[in-house]
Amino acid sequence: MTAPAPLPVGPPVDATPAQSPGPATLQGHFGHVERLAQHHDASLWEAVKDDDRIWTYMSSYGPFADFSAFSAWIGSRLPLDDPYSYAIVEPSGRAVGILTLMEIRPAMRVVEVGHVVYSPVLQRTPLATEAQYLLARYVFETLGYRRYEWKCNALNAPSHRAALRYGFTLEGVLRQHIIAKGRNRDTTYFSMLDSEWPARKAAFERWLAAENFDRDGRQKAKLGHA
Repeated sequence: MTAPAPLPVGPPVDATPAQSPGPATLQGHFGHVERLAQHHDASLWEAVKDDDRIWTYMSSYGPFADFSAFSAWIGSRLPLDDPYSYAIVEPSGRAVGILTLMEIRPAMRVVEVGHVVYSPVLQRTPLATEAQYLLARYVFETLGYRRYEWKCNALNAPSHRAALRYGFTLEGVLRQHIIAKGRNRDTTYFSMLDSEWPARKAAFERWLAAENFDRDGRQKAKLGHA
């Protein structure tokens, strides 16, 4: 009897686990990313308190009634290893946003960037883009992940555009994925792979280069087309 042909399998992969995120400070030209701390609460609150729309697509928290409630929420994030939260900080020392590494699976070398809180003063600034670059570089080059995920509410058009702009690839939509604040949420999945990172990194660095900004700080070429 003829032996059956072997079934197809994927290519071999280095199965060494990735590292878990830690309290790194990721320095850029326009600011830096650092481990979220309680002392960030005051400047973050000043940055976000006047725009409740920031929290519309967060699945389980926000908006906050006052500083006390917001400060308590910041405090509740600090002990957590997953999600692991970072503050986005201007050169002045003012914290203006939050990025989080979550759904951390070191054995599979998969991690997600999520719980993205961009205050109005951070939105559409070079630091907003640079923070994404710094965290992605940390994920791929320091921690050793092979898959970097971005997920968002399928109705969240700004997040969808941001994922594509930052170089994530659209994978599809999980229908009726979760119940968020008592409402249905379909979730759109994006990813970036370690094999794609060198090209994405080059695009980020071209965009962030000083020569890509005019004397008024406006970009000359869009990200991915610099």
